[in-house]
Amino acid sequence: MAYDEALELQRTLVEERKAGHIPDTLLLLEHPHVLTLGVRQGGGRANILATPERLDELGLTVFEAGRGGDVTYHGPGQLVGYPIIDLKPDRQDVHRYVRDVEAVMIRSCADFGIVAQRLEGFSGAWVDHPSRGLEKIAAIGVRISRWVTSHGFAFNVNTDLEFFRLIVPCGISDRGVTSLQVQTGGPVAIARVEASVSGRFAEVFAREVEGQVVKS
Repeated sequence: MAYDEALELQRTLVEERKAGHIPDTLLLLEHPHVLTLGVRQGGGRANILATPERLDELGLTVFEAGRGGDVTYHGPGQLVGYPIIDLKPDRQDVHRYVRDVEAVMIRSCADFGIVAQRLEGFSGAWVDHPSRGLEKIAAIGVRISRWVTSHGFAFNVNTDLEFFRLIVPCGISDRGVTSLQVQTGGPVAIARVEASVSGRFAEVFAREVEGQVVKS
């Protein structure tokens, strides 16, 4: 799904959730190649390393996302999750919400035999490399309006990690990125990861998966 289409869909669903017209909803999708900017320090434009001409050559668009965080990359092979959930009445804590999303990512990694962890001072899920240290496998950038959430996480499954060389991912210059494919030694079916993430999300947030709509 194109990033701008997903952005508009989120806005619509957030308003419907605020009005109580829909239940808590988790969008799981993939985007074409795109760079998205957060609200931190000008959105992270200074952390885009490629020239506009190079971005055009690669077919990469740049969007201001309106979420927290810095610049990041989305593209095919990366599972992007946008939770549209109402944190009222008992989960009205931004830091807890981010930690809970991290827990979903960490548990999903465990489903594929990968040990992921938190990194103090940074959001996301991280995997330790013997020589390079901790590398990010899942990034998190959220928006909360009247305690209804949007935006969310980007889980590198079969992502082409070369695209991250075009930016300083999330503004963190001394840490690398990794993927499930790298960690497991081969491609991982996105459908398997979707099932893991939705199940783990329901587990962490004490919800039940009521149904699924697949957009072709």
